[in-house]
Amino acid sequence: MLDDSLKQQLKAYLERVTRPFELVATLDDGDKSRELHGLLSDIAALSDHISLSTEGTDPRTPSFALYRDGAPTGVVFAGIPMGHEFTSLVLALLQVGGHPPKASAEVIEQIQALDADMHFETYFSLSCQNCPDVVQALNLMAILNPRISHDAIDGALFQDEVEAREIMSVPSVYLNGEPFDQGRMTLEQILAKVDTGAEKREAEKISAKESFEVLTIGGGPAGAAASIYAARKGIRTGVAAERFGGQVLDTMAIENFISVQETEGPKLATALEEHVKQYDVDIMNLQRAEALVPSSEPGGEHEVRFASGASLRAKTLILATGARWREMNVPGEAEYRNRGVAYCPHCDGPLFKGKRVAVIGGGNSGVEAAIDLAGIVAHVTLFEFMDELRADAVLQKKLRSLPNVEIISGARTTEINGDGNRVTGLSYEERASGELKQVELEGVFVQIGLVPNTEWLKDSPIELSERGEIITDAHGMTSVPGIFAAGDVTTVPYKQIVIAVGAGATAALGAFDYLIRQ
Repeated sequence: MLDDSLKQQLKAYLERVTRPFELVATLDDGDKSRELHGLLSDIAALSDHISLSTEGTDPRTPSFALYRDGAPTGVVFAGIPMGHEFTSLVLALLQVGGHPPKASAEVIEQIQALDADMHFETYFSLSCQNCPDVVQALNLMAILNPRISHDAIDGALFQDEVEAREIMSVPSVYLNGEPFDQGRMTLEQILAKVDTGAEKREAEKISAKESFEVLTIGGGPAGAAASIYAARKGIRTGVAAERFGGQVLDTMAIENFISVQETEGPKLATALEEHVKQYDVDIMNLQRAEALVPSSEPGGEHEVRFASGASLRAKTLILATGARWREMNVPGEAEYRNRGVAYCPHCDGPLFKGKRVAVIGGGNSGVEAAIDLAGIVAHVTLFEFMDELRADAVLQKKLRSLPNVEIISGARTTEINGDGNRVTGLSYEERASGELKQVELEGVFVQIGLVPNTEWLKDSPIELSERGEIITDAHGMTSVPGIFAAGDVTTVPYKQIVIAVGAGATAALGAFDYLIRQ
């Protein structure tokens, strides 16, 4: 199952295992069971601390559970955790085997203190870059707390469950049989949902902090770069982010970040956070900015208030709240979000295997999505508002070569149709003739660009463009002295990771220059 190179890498990791444990598999005579048995046999052969049993009785086949001291740890994988989930498997093996997790002592204590019986089920796809964070977080919770258990389920392999539960987006998490949440979640976000007093305690802790000299709002590439450059100046620096990594977390392949030939969004986001942690930066996660109260006098302190109830003060601010996927804002889109309407083809594409889907948008992201989906689904219809596609010529050529793709240009999507539970089709207008038409399909992937995260600034004196982007000068300064901005949230013409990083550095240097002149 594993090639020699991967075996050697895994063997090196498994040398960190100090406690014996058992892989208990539930198998049948199918091909997938044989494939899983091969994987588990390879793993067991790499460490004297790991044994394999095929006497499992899990209701899902094929699957395997991790046992320690003859008892279940609460961690179950239903399916074959390769692809993006191979890392989740390795971490589970290490943690069950006694290797300490990277979570802080405070988070570990919070998990161990949870006093409710919780059985989580996570449906994932092997191509989903957002799923591993959820799987790994819930696995860790199960390992640390005996009242918590977690089944990680490959949705493509257990399609009957996916259809019965009408799952059309991954990761989809259930708690004690009821829907818990969908989409990417960190360990801290999950804890905030199950530990109801956590948010209030954290808000009080944050509000008690002393004023910062530089406070960055946002933890994407721009926010990370700004925080590093500010901290290197030896000044008191903090960063508050709704989720560290920002939109990079939702990006699959990254091949244009100079000096890094190829990486994936979540890996880059982790690298950004680890780099920031190398400096004396106060990182405050899960904090969504809600209001800005600028200083009433030059050189005074600005205040940022957060949805959690927390507030922070700083002599200078760097706003790097980024952007998000633009929505079509047509009837049915919100109603059927995660029930056929999706925004991440890499994550959710495998759930539409053998089905008919649409992609909205003829730019690079839309055409790339259509190409990816064409290899999974039965048929892709790409809709473009303009008369011609806007994607690069090489992408258009590839798209037009695919036999199961149809391109409809000059089309305005007017409605997402459904039966009350899931998407059944799409209505659109031919712009040239005004004729209304319908297409029957089961999924719609929206890829029409970005919208800046500046709603929280609408009542502030920060000058915004007609598109809602923050206007800055050459030093990253906004219209309010002492408040800077960087990245996709600004009027910078090209929304690229490498440009956001540079803009973050510029804003931090601009903030430092402002401080020393006060």
